[in-house]
Amino acid sequence: MYDAIVVGARAAGSPTATLLARNGYRVLAMDRATFPSDTLSTHVVHARGIAALTRWGLLDAVVATGCPPIASYSFDFGAFTIRGRPATVDGADVAYAPRRTVLDQILVEGARGAGVEVREGTNVDRALIENGHVVGVVAGGKEERARIVIGADGRNSRVARSVGAVDYHTKPQLQYGFYTYFGNLPVDGLENYIRPGRGFGMAPTNDGLTMVVMGWPYAEAAAFKADVEANFLATMRAIPSVADRLATATREAPFLGGSVRGWLRTPYGPGWALVGDAGHNKDPITAQGISDAFLDAERCAAAVHAWLGADMPYDKVMGAWHAARDAQVLPIYEFTSQLATLEPPPPEQAEFLAAVSRSQPGMDDFASVVAAALSPTEFFADANVARLLAA
Repeated sequence: MYDAIVVGARAAGSPTATLLARNGYRVLAMDRATFPSDTLSTHVVHARGIAALTRWGLLDAVVATGCPPIASYSFDFGAFTIRGRPATVDGADVAYAPRRTVLDQILVEGARGAGVEVREGTNVDRALIENGHVVGVVAGGKEERARIVIGADGRNSRVARSVGAVDYHTKPQLQYGFYTYFGNLPVDGLENYIRPGRGFGMAPTNDGLTMVVMGWPYAEAAAFKADVEANFLATMRAIPSVADRLATATREAPFLGGSVRGWLRTPYGPGWALVGDAGHNKDPITAQGISDAFLDAERCAAAVHAWLGADMPYDKVMGAWHAARDAQVLPIYEFTSQLATLEPPPPEQAEFLAAVSRSQPGMDDFASVVAAALSPTEFFADANVARLLAA
């Protein structure tokens, strides 16, 4: 009998398991992958996620892999460019974009070091439900029981399906994206290029490589997929400064990608909880997934500890976690969904963004919005808009 079973051991699962184990609970984490293992990802861990790695004592391991820090974010809209430094969050003032083969291995080993029993290469078939209450999981035909089962098994979560978790604030698929890696492609921080119907970003990652991720509107997905390489390179070459660098670069990996819809999902019920993409998911254009997963893991683990360790009412502590999660993610969720349409901003917003590009504090604030260090609600408030336009 475990205190907690965590299904999935990547960006949400391993931290959740680690934090519970550090509080003295018997935890089993299961994942169908064997690590190191890759997965679809935008890679970027914003400063708020880096702060979490620091709290857990795992940042040094990430830095030791040679992944370069990212100090600045730029957004080239064609007519103007916004370039700024996101605000410091809990002492963290840079981002990193590690390969998932690197990051997830560090997280898994961190869980093992905390005392978590980690089973790799293990498929969880479904949640085990008795009298409407989740009491464990069935994996490979074998039952494992726990006081709570935490689904950290991604956007196609079997735990979520087993318990019938309800989606809300849903968004359709807005763009279709691919990413790959280039060698000898210099990049200055996190670079983003936005044009009507097209968008791509570049970030430095491990092994001297640059990760390039690109999106086209979902309505054009078939055309994009018809010749991914030609379309990918043509979109990059349309930016002269990128075309110059691309001339001497070499692609070092296949193209990977797809499209996702957005949702928030009820993240808990009798004997179960959902963290990371299993509980809420947004378009990857602002690269929130890993940082969201880290903070979700902390909040969920704290709620479970309050229930198991302090005997606080289950619905009270889990409900408070649910409310805090939604309050944090909804503003950036809506902002991200708007960006993911890849539609030109309306004239009033374009005028405002142009004004932002003429103010270094304004540019730093915009970078902070994308890094989820500043709420879009605050940045786009009437008073702030008026102040920047007047300046």
